[in-house]
Amino acid sequence: PLYEDHVGENTYLNLINQANKYLYITTPYLIIDYNMIHSLILASKRGVDVKIIVPHIPDKKIISTITKSNYKVLIEAGVEIYEYLPGFIHSKTILTDDDIAIVGTINLDYRSFIHHFECACWMYKPDCYNDMLEDFNNTINKSKCIKLEDIPKHRLIKRLFVSLIKLFSFKNCLTICFAFGKVAQSLILHSNKL
Repeated sequence: PLYEDHVGENTYLNLINQANKYLYITTPYLIIDYNMIHSLILASKRGVDVKIIVPHIPDKKIISTITKSNYKVLIEAGVEIYEYLPGFIHSKTILTDDDIAIVGTINLDYRSFIHHFECACWMYKPDCYNDMLEDFNNTINKSKCIKLEDIPKHRLIKRLFVSLIKLFSFKNCLTICFAFGKVAQSLILHSNKL
């Protein structure tokens, strides 16, 4: 949060945008903005096998609701989403194209990308890659692949609540505040000229 560049988010976006064969992700939270959703969708549309594992048993129900609100658009684009059945999964990993792996504390969550002091280890062709891939496959075998028909139809009030939460996410609030700040600055400058 000390830098203007959001290093974790930019690294993840670059990795997603450059994936060619596959992109395997584990994350406890999937609270992502338009750019991240769009990058995952584009990866899937260009033929990348995109699989994301999230917990079936959440630690926070509201966060789980927001996570699940992203399922439909991703699944419709070909992204496979799995829920880990035995319990809460807290690993944060990305594996791609048999050569790049990331392990760390960064969730696929705007708070991790922008607000928190998170870190991760980006590895190129590490000796542990095959072990990580085997662990991912073992985890997927203990997970349920979510289909469109598995996504519950929420009442209007719940959909509105999720939309408001997303609207007032930290990142969106920063964008809105920045825009209002620019408008206020222009108004002040204009009023000083009168």
